Amino acid sequence: MASRVTSLAFAALLLVSGASAVVATQYTVGDTSGWTTGADYTTWASGKKFKVGDTLVFNYAGGAHTVDEVSASDYAACSSSKALSSDSTGTTTVTLKTAGKHYFICGVTGHCSGGMKLVVDVAAAAAPAPAPAAPAPTPTPAADTPDTPDAPDTTPATKTPSTPSSSGETTKTPAATDVTPRAKSSTSDATGLRAAAWAVLSLAGLVVMF
Repeated sequence: MASRVTSLAFAALLLVSGASAVVATQYTVGDTSGWTTGADYTTWASGKKFKVGDTLVFNYAGGAHTVDEVSASDYAACSSSKALSSDSTGTTTVTLKTAGKHYFICGVTGHCSGGMKLVVDVAAAAAPAPAPAAPAPTPTPAADTPDTPDAPDTTPATKTPSTPSSSGETTKTPAATDVTPRAKSSTSDATGLRAAAWAVLSLAGLVVMF
């Protein structure tokens, strides 16, 4: 939402700056006096900053005067024989299309020498102000990735056999304990007594026979 508001504000700023660069000024020659004899148009033009695109409006009685744009030499001679343009409708609007000096006189005899002459110095149109740089987008912080626990070690431990010590002695491995049960001695003793008794009886029998 914030980025959209910023973009709209930036676009509005561009429109305002562009509009200010192309706004033209309209000047009414002689102001309330208009275009007539007895006026001082040199004083009226002084201090004004004319630029390409501005317009001059000449107000006068139609048919009583003319508005003729002439060259610098014809302006000095008050001659309209080679006028660049001429109008006598009563309201003449002239758009200043090129930079430099523009010369205007009234073509009616005696009016130019009576003061109906105007020169304006037109400046080139100001270049549009450079557009301000677009604001940089705000970076989005990266999401933290949880650490993965290490896998447990499932490799069985290997027993290392004993090695001789540095003194040369070998570590002895303890003997295994004999857990086999021993045979009972009472059974073997009984068997021996029986054999001895039979031997005595056999010997006695031999004695009786002889």
